[in-house]
Amino acid sequence: MAFPSAPSVLWSVSLLTVLLAAAVHSNLIFDDDPLQPVTSDETVSVGGTVTLTCRVAESDNSSLQWSNTAQQTLYFGEKRALRDNRIQLHRSTSTELSITIAEVQLSDEGEYTCSIFTMPVRTARATVTVLGVPGKPQISGYEDAVQEGGKVTLTCTSAGSKPPARLRWYRGDQELQGRPDVVESVPGDPTYRVSSELTLEVSRDDDNALVTCAVDHPSLAPGDKRSEQPLRVLFTPNVYIHPESDLPREGEKFHLQCMGNGNPEPTTYVWEKKDGELPPLAKIDGAFLHFEFLNKSDNGVYLCHADNGIGNSQGEYTLLVQDAADNIADPTAMTTSSGVDHAVIGGVVAVIVFILLCLLIVLGRYLIRHKGTYLTHEAKGSDDAPDCDTAIINAEGGHSAAEDKKEYFI
Repeated sequence: MAFPSAPSVLWSVSLLTVLLAAAVHSNLIFDDDPLQPVTSDETVSVGGTVTLTCRVAESDNSSLQWSNTAQQTLYFGEKRALRDNRIQLHRSTSTELSITIAEVQLSDEGEYTCSIFTMPVRTARATVTVLGVPGKPQISGYEDAVQEGGKVTLTCTSAGSKPPARLRWYRGDQELQGRPDVVESVPGDPTYRVSSELTLEVSRDDDNALVTCAVDHPSLAPGDKRSEQPLRVLFTPNVYIHPESDLPREGEKFHLQCMGNGNPEPTTYVWEKKDGELPPLAKIDGAFLHFEFLNKSDNGVYLCHADNGIGNSQGEYTLLVQDAADNIADPTAMTTSSGVDHAVIGGVVAVIVFILLCLLIVLGRYLIRHKGTYLTHEAKGSDDAPDCDTAIINAEGGHSAAEDKKEYFI
């Protein structure tokens, strides 16, 4: 009787084992088997809660069971098997067993097994992936203000991410391109430390600008973890001269002010007159040049040099003194103003005339009415009175006295 050689038997057993393991891991044993458990892989962040669900299409009253990565039984049906308060029963029916794991830790990552104790025992596996949440990024490398045209190198670092986070740089809303991230593993910890460098050549427009380092990671919503670094740029002043009046007149007081918007602000000012000396009556007071009494001889181009310790710049202003007798008002403005005044005056006069006319009409009607009444009541009995006293008595007597006297015509 011939027996198969030992190598052939071992090879057959090994092949069968590999195929069985592959089928179990892919949850594809007996696709049409209603008692085959079905699970799904889950991803959760550190500190979060994950739900593991195991289902079967039909039930033969066999119990479902969940086991952890160390093959320790967590739940057998509704019964708790492992004393870990983080693990709770979510749902238990004849066709489903769901559990939750709260306050997930990095050590909870791995493969969990769901089993149903039929003959034979059927199993399915679910892989739990735990994301390490990166810490808030820290920006270093900026120590003091940078002079315009200089360079500054910033370093952004974030630790605790798994998988490694990605760092992004921004200036305002504009994304900047930094050097490739440097990823370092943490000894004795499955998380990573990530750092990135950014080098900028700054201009005066970067003064008070915010440079932002943001962390990009699956465990975070966009913008959840970011840090900002304000920049301070030193630059020479931009100088211009501001006059007290746009139309300086002869004989008036007048001054010019030297304005410089540098960083820092200018501390030294130097005044001069182009192609000549400053007028004898002109007085310098820091950023101001005062004229106590303007004269035609003060006409010319004036220069102001402002220095803030970083650099020196100059501004200029052309002074043209107007004659005191000149009518320098704006004709258009005067015409407009005069027109407005005349319209107002005309309106007021029209209103007054209208009111007077109304008063005269009312007064006239009043007088006409009362005059008629006076003649009617007072004239009766007075026509035949020999004197004034008798006329008054006859008037007070009313109509009776008047009616007693009758006159007949033949």
